Amino acid sequence: MRDSHPGEAVKEDKEQRAVQSIEVGGRLLLALANSPTPLTLRDLSSRSALPASRAHPYLVSFGKLGLIEQEADSGRYALGPAALQLGLTCLHQLDPVRAAWPVAQQLAASTGHAVALAVWGNFGPTIIRMIEAREPLHVSMRAGTVMSILGTATGRAFAGVMPVDRLEKAMAVALGDSEHRKAPLLEAQLEALQEAAAEIRDHGVTRAEGRPIPGVNAFSAPVFDHEGEPVIVITALGHQDGFSGDWNSDVAVAVRNAAKEVSSRLGWRHI
Repeated sequence: MRDSHPGEAVKEDKEQRAVQSIEVGGRLLLALANSPTPLTLRDLSSRSALPASRAHPYLVSFGKLGLIEQEADSGRYALGPAALQLGLTCLHQLDPVRAAWPVAQQLAASTGHAVALAVWGNFGPTIIRMIEAREPLHVSMRAGTVMSILGTATGRAFAGVMPVDRLEKAMAVALGDSEHRKAPLLEAQLEALQEAAAEIRDHGVTRAEGRPIPGVNAFSAPVFDHEGEPVIVITALGHQDGFSGDWNSDVAVAVRNAAKEVSSRLGWRHI
């Protein structure tokens, strides 16, 4: 269907109605959102696939709403204060678990493997949601289970991207230090931490092969919020005979992509 002039042209979809002019104008806002610097009308026109003569009326209307603003000296366009307010409100309303849950369900459905979501709790990595595998997988993981920081793929996914001082505090709590003092990491622990960081850097996931649960493999990936803080770890696990431990296996790619999708939903942009 041909794009309409900025009126209230309405098109009929198979499942729902949509206002076509809003979709057209929205392309301009998305182009500005994806640009690190203000754009000229020509650049906006090119990036939104709209002739300048058609783009300009939308920009005038968005300007009246405060969604965009035009620099007086250069004439370039940027997102305005109303767009900033929308973004901030969206960030405040975001719930990492709510954002991750449908992605985790899709990951479990597409792979057939068990999938777990974990957050960083008072005692370290803590399982908050668990989706069972299609075939029975006898593992002692359920909501509330605290995972070993350096001995599991889930824990190492957190450890590979978190500051050392936070890990030291968590280690102290795990050892029963009620005052939350730091417990300096031992040489072996530092080596394990470096390995976890290397796995995340090189592969985007951490891996467990037959440990700590014999016969079970796992891949885990951290999810980041808009400030780059790790907020959730997504883990897929399954029997070794049907769960390849290869870094480029289908399940490894699926876990990596799932974490990227949730991070994107939470406003994280990898630079």
